[in-house]
Amino acid sequence: MQETHTNKKPDNLDDGIDLQELIYVLLEKKWTIVSVTAFASIIVVIYSLLLPNIYQSKAILVPVNASSNISGALGEYGGLAGLAGIALPSDGDEGNSQKAIKKISSLSFFENNFLSNIYLPDLMAVKSWNFKTNTLIYDKDIYDVKSKAWIRDYSYPQKQVPSAQESYEIFLEEHLSLNEDKKSGFITLFIKHQSPFVAKQWSELIVNEVNNFYRLKDKLQSQKAVNYLNDQISSTSFSEIKEALARLLQEQTEKLTLIEANEFYVFDYIDPPAVMEKKSEPNRALICIFGAILGGILSVLYVLIRHYAFSEKTS
Repeated sequence: MQETHTNKKPDNLDDGIDLQELIYVLLEKKWTIVSVTAFASIIVVIYSLLLPNIYQSKAILVPVNASSNISGALGEYGGLAGLAGIALPSDGDEGNSQKAIKKISSLSFFENNFLSNIYLPDLMAVKSWNFKTNTLIYDKDIYDVKSKAWIRDYSYPQKQVPSAQESYEIFLEEHLSLNEDKKSGFITLFIKHQSPFVAKQWSELIVNEVNNFYRLKDKLQSQKAVNYLNDQISSTSFSEIKEALARLLQEQTEKLTLIEANEFYVFDYIDPPAVMEKKSEPNRALICIFGAILGGILSVLYVLIRHYAFSEKTS
């Protein structure tokens, strides 16, 4: 019985991993681990150096409540305007700012207001930016600068020339970021690009276009109201109604004046975008550190797996 007991004890120990053996294996293969880690680190360093610098332009915006400027003046005519089919802003109207935040990230705004005002290769074919000459370098496998032709490989549903929907997805994923502070109401617009000049240009373009979009939209609505009121004044014979309509017409005319006068109709700048001197990414040092750590882990796993796999075969 005693011999049976002593024979089972080593078998139970063999089922687990001997810590001393583990340390011995790692020390014996230390140069293999060092070599693999160094090789992985060199690959990661080369990879990080090949990554283009990305610059981020930031604009801090504050909503401009244009409707609040005239809501008080138009409040007394709300009932009459409602009968006439004219929508007037109320005291609780937040204006266009909330709608504009969603509008900036929409496909329709990108296609109609943004894409038509930029150079498409700047979005879809940029390889790097030459800071000395301030010129963009395009990927030769995607866009031929000399012939101004798209030569990229593509598969359905893509097209030879990038479509608005494909460009929109790239723009949202790689370039645009929009954050709203619920407490202060401030909106921060981020645009990333290889060129800091393009990043700043695109930031200003978005702010200008969203302001122009809602300015034109409200202008057309007010103009329709003015035309309607003029028709009603000319068609009615009651002096009291004419007087009320005339006052409402005056307020709508003043609204049109305010719409034209406000340069920043929806958003104004707290901090306008700038051409940044320092890149925002990539963080090459962090990439190299993680690469070295990953290389070390993989080399240790390689040594251990090979050792124990070889031991099982020999046994």
